Amino acid sequence: MSVDITADRDVGGAIVTPPRRRRRIRRALAWAVVTPFAAWAVARVAGLERGALVTQIMTGTPYVAAGSLLPVVLAALARSRAVTAVALVTAAALGSSVLPRAIGSSEAAGTPLRVLTLNMLFGGAEPGTVTALVRRLRPDVLSTQELTPEMVEKLDAAGLRELLPHRLLAPDPGASGSGLYARYPLEALEGMFRPVGHNMPAATITLPGVKPVEIVDVHPYAPMEEHIREWTAALESFPPAVPDRIRILAGDFNASLDHAAMRRFLSRGYADSADRAGRGLTPTWPANRRIPPLITIDHVVVDQRVQVNEVSVHTVPGTDHRAVFADLRLPVS
Repeated sequence: MSVDITADRDVGGAIVTPPRRRRRIRRALAWAVVTPFAAWAVARVAGLERGALVTQIMTGTPYVAAGSLLPVVLAALARSRAVTAVALVTAAALGSSVLPRAIGSSEAAGTPLRVLTLNMLFGGAEPGTVTALVRRLRPDVLSTQELTPEMVEKLDAAGLRELLPHRLLAPDPGASGSGLYARYPLEALEGMFRPVGHNMPAATITLPGVKPVEIVDVHPYAPMEEHIREWTAALESFPPAVPDRIRILAGDFNASLDHAAMRRFLSRGYADSADRAGRGLTPTWPANRRIPPLITIDHVVVDQRVQVNEVSVHTVPGTDHRAVFADLRLPVS
């Protein structure tokens, strides 16, 4: 007598996803990943940021540009020509917006003018460090933001008056205080533009052998919800470059080169010195925190005729901004 033992066996097998379905899943995933990067690229290139939140996060464009390589890889794996084309165009658009800031050249012709700018965080910056930085870098002009009356006294006690004896100060107990310190005589400039935001003193500085140069201490409001209109108005209020004088604006712009309003301002005859020197991706805020500095909002902006020899960024204890130093060369008069 024979027994059929196969009747009690479990019937099993593998579920196989058809190749066409797998391709559709990979393609859908690639589209899902590339779409936000593409939208960001369109907003950045076309200057479409609107509102406080989008304006603030636009400063993250360098990181988004680096991340835009991921959709290119996923699109290639998905074997979709359409997704790959969009991913490549997106990466190229973001890369071309960011990478030039890391490529610069040293240009040394002309009369030297050295500019240092620092937001002092309600006068909390370490005055000894600030003075030591001035002594080491030997700036002709120091542009300060959030300069309090107490900080003025502390800087003088630390020896700043001997290093930079000329000054045009507008200190304030809060965030609005600002001030220009200089190695050479300063003369206040009135009516050059209508400041929108914190105190923004402007002056001419007279260097040996060249025509007077105009210096503006910049500090608009941050583009928060309650100040976004004033922030935009401040950048629009800055005067354009003019052919008969050299103008330099230095300070905490609360703006990066990824903001359309900042780029519109620069298009009126100016250049960012760090961008020209290949240091445009060096972040300046927030400093002295658990996280490292992430974004670049402190700038020395120069007339396009001014050459940039060197730009460096320095951390100062007691403030959440890093100091920006620009070694400039003025054109021959």
